[in-house]
Amino acid sequence: MKPLSVYFHWPYCKSRCPYCDFFKIVDKNVDQQALIDTYISKLDDYHQMIPKRKVRSIFFGGGTPSLIEPKHIARLIEHVDKLWPTKKNIEISLEANPNSEVPQMFYNLKTAGINRLSLGVQALNDADLKFLGRTHTLAQAYHSIENVLKNFDNHSIDLIYARPNQKIEPWFEELQTVLSFKLKHLSLYQLTIEEGTVFHKKGIRPLQEDKAADMYLKTVDFLRCNGYPRYEVSNFAAKKYESKHNKCYWTGDDYIGIGQSAHGRLKIKNHILALVDGQKQEVLTPFERAEELVIMGLRLEEGINKRHFKQNCGLDFDDFINQKNLKKLVSNDFLINTAENTKATDKGFVLLDKLILELCS
Repeated sequence: MKPLSVYFHWPYCKSRCPYCDFFKIVDKNVDQQALIDTYISKLDDYHQMIPKRKVRSIFFGGGTPSLIEPKHIARLIEHVDKLWPTKKNIEISLEANPNSEVPQMFYNLKTAGINRLSLGVQALNDADLKFLGRTHTLAQAYHSIENVLKNFDNHSIDLIYARPNQKIEPWFEELQTVLSFKLKHLSLYQLTIEEGTVFHKKGIRPLQEDKAADMYLKTVDFLRCNGYPRYEVSNFAAKKYESKHNKCYWTGDDYIGIGQSAHGRLKIKNHILALVDGQKQEVLTPFERAEELVIMGLRLEEGINKRHFKQNCGLDFDDFINQKNLKKLVSNDFLINTAENTKATDKGFVLLDKLILELCS
């Protein structure tokens, strides 16, 4: 049976961060029971479409899914398990914010079935937390990290770098502090100012591109030397603790998304379906899917597996991409190309958007 990943999108937050451009709703009075009922119904619809799959990962994202009552999380996990067989080592992740913690929250999440917890801290000083619009303090972040470590064996933390005028020395001090926690996984995201966000309206500018690129490359080297190799452009972990769920996106495997604006991709009888909240939006052409696979696959340290690429879109990678540009990018040390795969070099990782355009032109 083909592997399947399941994503639940909880769009609700207590507040909106000024850098965020994801679909979110600020609402503290959500009828959780009614909403979970619709999620259950969507799962049933998907089972009618794809009855014979094996679930390898479940992910609760958002929004702030740690606001969901644990009993509802348990119900969704149990229903997935009822509909499809699950892998023995299934990964069940949930994103949490330090300010959503209630007494025994992490213990209750673990009891509900979560076995991987991702904590959205974003910065390790109060001044930058305030700037980023985070409503938790550094003390709350440390308290949440302590409770995450106490309750979970698999855990991750999110941080944002390339903040305006950020210096490399204080950033490395934050990284040293993170390493002292001995978390299994780190996600480090470069601050970008997207149109429509509060930061964009205020004219906030992130760190200059050249300084951000230098900070990124030094961070990659530092983490690699300290037991956190990069496996995706923004994610760092030993092989054992790489996110199984997120890797399904980057490698082009099948996943379903449930909740407002949640996307899915399914390959059924050689048709590649693009779905949003369980509704079929379109059937992708092999060319469209190939472009997606290049965009996502180059994010990985291991790059694009050419055999897997053809299995997912039906096209030969070497026939699809611009060979003239590929040779130029290889000769300029931006890409490494072999018979099995194509991947970015350290130098190439800071120019991924440009590499993708060159390969797909």
